[in-house]
Order: sequence, then structure tokens, then C-alpha cells
Amino acid sequence: MASGQLFSRNSQALFYNYKQLPIQRMLDFDFLCGRETPSVAGIINPGAEGFQKLFFGQEEIAIPVHSSVEAACSAHPTADVFINFASFRSAAGSSMSALKQPTIRVVAIIAEGVPESDTKQLIAYARANNKVILGPATVGGIQAGAFKIGDTAGTIDNIIQCKLYRPGSVGFVSKSGGMSNELYNTIARVTDGIYEGIAIGGDVFPGSTLSDHILRFNNIPQIKMMVVLGELGGQDEYSLVEALKAGKVHKPVVAWVSGTCAKLFKSEVQFGHAGAKSGGELESAQGKNQTLREAGAIVPTSYEALETSIKETFEKLVDEGKITPVSEVTPPQIPEDLDTAIKSGKVRAPTHIISTISDDRGEEPCYAGVPMSTIVERGFGVGDVISLLWFKRSLPRYCTQFIEICVMLCADHGPCVSGAHNTIVTARAGKDLVSSLVSGLLTIGPRFGGAIDDAARYFKDAYERGLTPYEFVEGMKKKGIRVPGIGHRIKRGDNRDKRVQLLQDYGHNHFPSVKYLEYAVQVETYTLSKANNLVMNVDGAIASLFLDLLASCGMFTKQEMDEIVDIGYLNGLFVLARSIGLIGHTFDQKRLKQPLYRHPWEDVLYAK
Repeated sequence: MASGQLFSRNSQALFYNYKQLPIQRMLDFDFLCGRETPSVAGIINPGAEGFQKLFFGQEEIAIPVHSSVEAACSAHPTADVFINFASFRSAAGSSMSALKQPTIRVVAIIAEGVPESDTKQLIAYARANNKVILGPATVGGIQAGAFKIGDTAGTIDNIIQCKLYRPGSVGFVSKSGGMSNELYNTIARVTDGIYEGIAIGGDVFPGSTLSDHILRFNNIPQIKMMVVLGELGGQDEYSLVEALKAGKVHKPVVAWVSGTCAKLFKSEVQFGHAGAKSGGELESAQGKNQTLREAGAIVPTSYEALETSIKETFEKLVDEGKITPVSEVTPPQIPEDLDTAIKSGKVRAPTHIISTISDDRGEEPCYAGVPMSTIVERGFGVGDVISLLWFKRSLPRYCTQFIEICVMLCADHGPCVSGAHNTIVTARAGKDLVSSLVSGLLTIGPRFGGAIDDAARYFKDAYERGLTPYEFVEGMKKKGIRVPGIGHRIKRGDNRDKRVQLLQDYGHNHFPSVKYLEYAVQVETYTLSKANNLVMNVDGAIASLFLDLLASCGMFTKQEMDEIVDIGYLNGLFVLARSIGLIGHTFDQKRLKQPLYRHPWEDVLYAK
């Protein structure tokens, strides 16, 4: 492996399996370091293509999304780092695909627990083709002031505290990603910071070893000293011992192998990483520390003394003139995300939508403040849900039952009415459910099903002004306005609509008052004296009874009642109800596999 540094200020990566936070942290690090180009060239999401919006400083950028490793590598030939956030189940396959691409030089496998047989195949392929694997079970790596992988070094605050926005003089390698963050901080306190830091990963078979990176650091002129943090288990540290004994390392190495506490336990201890398990004296932390010390590494007596050893080694190199401490620079301010700034109370931002009927921010959705579990546990019906979402209150049961009756009675009126006809024609044209439904709904208006609101407005106005049925009807006639809620194409005075009778009976039996219904009946009596088809229709019955519901239940002010009528709540009942039937007609036509509809010639008057 040897050679030199893995990354530079021009390094770019392909990110496999989109994760917003790690990518944004990479881009924020880029901005902090003063990079001109983002370090993430593209994202790979199997089966998906397009773009993902992220921030590069204050600028919002669109990063391309590709459906395959091959497509991404082809589109971004200068991207030579592959950051794999796939799960342990699929990480091996996607990593091998990346290693086989000629443009990819470094592969970082974040997942922990990749099958060992798969990992061995990856390692063999990488070594045979002069490529580098970080991981599995790694947080990645970083070159200070230039490039970092995913979540390496944690938050921006930690990166600034560790002085990672500019290069230092120390090369660092560890098995542990979490301990890497700790050591970055330690090194920054007592030296001029790190130049490059690598976490090789905690699985039993890491893609690269501690000695691989120490030997590589040895070839990087900017790195003047190295720090190694190993751990009990395995024999990786012994390859470093051999390199030290063979004189391959010409720079000071400060090393510590963690896990010395394992000796305190009577039985074998498995620490966090799969590889952190001592298999005997050779793999113990004490054994490794002693052997490293004998090979020439600077090994403290305890982890607590590691910081002092690093400090003394650095200061000695400075005194010898081998290190000129890096001059400190002030990093730019990373723009704060709006959500974060709002939570911290730094900014105020206006909302774009107001909602008073539902809230989905808690453990369960609420309708008008009533939790979903309560709605189910109390056996609420559709009428109760409508009362909560439309009227923002829980209406008495007789009111919600009336709403349900209206929905049932208006759900359908056969295939010949305009709405159903439109839906049937659309469904037979091969259109989808939503298109077929909307086609039928669009016919609802003053002439079909949309007269409930107008009937309520006119009946309410006439009743409140004290108009007699004669004055009301004749006044409407003079204005050239048909009385909404009165008149039917089929029903007559001697063949009334059964639905109207059911509604009237329900109102008389359950409502405290039916003054608006009684007024509508008086209007019907007058209109029937003029023509036998001028009977009260369903629109008129629902309109008058809904006025009675609002006026007599004691839960609405006059202003609220006027607002409900003006907004169009009552037509909403018809739209809701008729949607049920229109959906049924759509399914019916598709189930019957009906062909495209064409209107017959003989049913058309071709007039000149």
C-alpha cells in the first residue's frame, strides 16, 4: 500500500445510499476549509435518478443522483473516493462494484458486521489492484483542511475545536471512529493539529492495517510525527512492530493500545468492536504496548499519560527545528440552518400554512385536538370525524348521525346522472381512479348536486327576513332565479323522493327545532300549486335541515352559522357522498372490462 496521501483539496467522492446529514457535514467541512468545489460529486441511490438539494456554504446546490455505481463513475470520472453507507447485507456487493471501476481509488465501508468471507474477497481484490479500503465498521478518514468522509470528526463545532479546518503536522490512525474524535481533540490541544486521520474500522478483518497507514504517513513530508491508537484483540499492531524493527519508519510514533482493563475481568471480555476481543497474552493490550515500546514506539504508561507523551514528542521536534508550528487561521462562519436557528431562538421565521383542524406532530395524529386512539376507542363514526375536521368540535350523536345519513343517501343516484356518466366514460377510456373520480366531481355545480349551499342561503335569508312563501318564490321569479332545493326532473307531488321523506322524518324525530324545514315545506306547498314537479328535492331537504342543526344544537353562534353557509360546507357533504358512488362506478366499469364509450349517432340531433 505505502505510497502517499489519500486525499487532497481537489478530492471528490461518490456517496452510496443517500444520507442527508453526513453529506451536509462533508459540504460544510468543504466550506470551512475554503474549498472551491464540493467534495461530493454525486449520489448513488439504486433505482433512483435526479438531484438532491443541499447547501454549500450559503449557496444551495443540486447534487446529481445516479441509479448505479457504473453510471455515477462514468458521469464523474474525477471522483476517486467511494463512500458506502449501504447496510452490512449489501455493502460487500456495492463495494466490489466500486473497486472494479478504474476511477475509484479509495472505498470507505461504513457498515459494521459485513460477512468476513466477503470482506476477505474485497481486501484481496483491493490489494491486487493497488486500491485502498477503509473499514468495514469505520467512520472514515480526514485530511485536515482538505477532505473528510461522512461523519468523520463529528459536528462542525468539534471540527473547529480540533483545528481540522487547516492542516497540522501529525498523522493519526486508529481502529475506532469514536476514539478518533477524542484523539483529534487531544492532539489539537498539545500540537498544531493533525494532517491526516484515519479510522481503519473495528471489524475482525479491516481493509487496511495500522501499519499500512503509518508507512504511508512516513512518505508524506508534511507529517512530522505519528500517533497510533490500537486496541486489544487481533495482531494488527504487530505488523507495525515489524515495520519499526525493520527501520521502515523514520518519524516518531506515539502509540497506545487500549483495553488494559480487560485483565481485571476473570473471563474473556468482548468490547464494542468485533475485533476487540483478546485471545491470549499476545493479543492483550499489555502485551501489545510492551512489544511496541520495545520496537521503538513512544508508549506511555497509561491512556491518561498519552496526551503528555504526544505533547513532549511534538515540543521536542519543534525544539529540534523539525516542526514549524502551523500559523493559526480564522475559519469562516458556517451559515446556520434555519431549523437550528429557530430552535435556538436566534431567528424568527414566518410560517407558510395555518392549520387548526389537525396536528400530526405528536405520538399520534389529532383531529381538532382529539387523539386518533380516542376516536377509535370511543367508536366514533364518519360523522364524528367530519364534525371534528369540518366544524372543529364534537357534535351530539344525533347531529353526526344526520351527517352520515346525508352521506349514505347522496352516495349515488344511478349511472345516468351527469357526474356518474362522466366518470363511466372516463373509466372506459382507460383512465385511472383519480382521473375518473375528478371527471365526475367536476360536473357538480348549480345544476347538479351543487344547489345545497344556495338553497340554505336563500331559505335562511327568506326566513330571517320574514318573507311568506309567496313573497319568497315570486321575488325569486322576478330576479330570474330558480328556487334552489325545489324541483325535480322525475319526481312529482304524487311521487315524492323517498330520500326527502327519510330526512324529514329524521329531523322531526331528533332535532330540537325544525323551523327552517317547516319553512321549506311551506315553500314547497306553494310551488306545487304552480307545477306538480316543483317538489322539494334532496338538496332542499339537506339544506333546510342543516340550518336547523346549526341553529338548534346550541354549539354555533349566528356568525359561525353564516360563515359555514357562505364558505360552502353543505356542498361539501354532497361532494364527499357522491365520491363514494363515483369511485364505485369506476371500479364497476373496470371490473366489467368495458370498452371505450362512443355515443350513438341516433342519439344526436345533427342540426343545420
